[in-house]
Amino acid sequence: MADAARMKRFWKEVAVEPVVGGWRVTLDGRPIKTQGGTPQVVPTEALAELLAAEWRAQGEEIDPAAFPARDMADYAIDMVAADPAAIAAKLMRYGETDTLCYRADPDEPLHQRQWAEWEPIVTAFEAREGVRMERVSGIVHKPQPAATLATLRARLEALDPFTLAALEVLTSLSASLTVGLSAIEPDADNEALWQAAELEEAWQAELWGRDWEAEQRRERRKADFKRAVEFARGAFEGNAR
Repeated sequence: MADAARMKRFWKEVAVEPVVGGWRVTLDGRPIKTQGGTPQVVPTEALAELLAAEWRAQGEEIDPAAFPARDMADYAIDMVAADPAAIAAKLMRYGETDTLCYRADPDEPLHQRQWAEWEPIVTAFEAREGVRMERVSGIVHKPQPAATLATLRARLEALDPFTLAALEVLTSLSASLTVGLSAIEPDADNEALWQAAELEEAWQAELWGRDWEAEQRRERRKADFKRAVEFARGAFEGNAR
């Protein structure tokens, strides 16, 4: 939203209304378009309300950084919808080298922490998705089973562009398709999932002390993760399996 930098608020009323194909936000009765110029129509009322809340929260001057949901919706409409297979392929790379499957050597203390926090998540993921994930000790790559990759690819290809857009954020932040797909489940414990994603960084901080800049970065990443979860859940009501 670079075009909104230093702009004054130009609307009074923010509303949500149904349209053909979904829901949209209006400003003083005028519908919003994406940054690419496409009508911004989202699949659920809940997601439209999430977008509307960002507009309602603005003060007299527009804060371009305060529209993460709008940016995600625009990305879904302008980019993901045009080539969802490309996004699925990008996400599959995280599945092939999933962080939660790569662990320290068994005689290292970190391995015990990884096993305690990661193994329940991976086990639940396997049961839910009907796959088997290879665990690796050390950094040598070990490919995931072909059947697992095929199942996960089909899972991704069945998702709508809005859920895929949120999933891309969740997966890239955690470097784990296991965490990303787990986070979009309606009953997910996303605090535990985020702790799992940050386990190794937290471990280093415990060993060597906490750095203010690193802590600030972690807080920003956690906030981005939380917003992506909210976005995915807003889109979920129209996309239940």
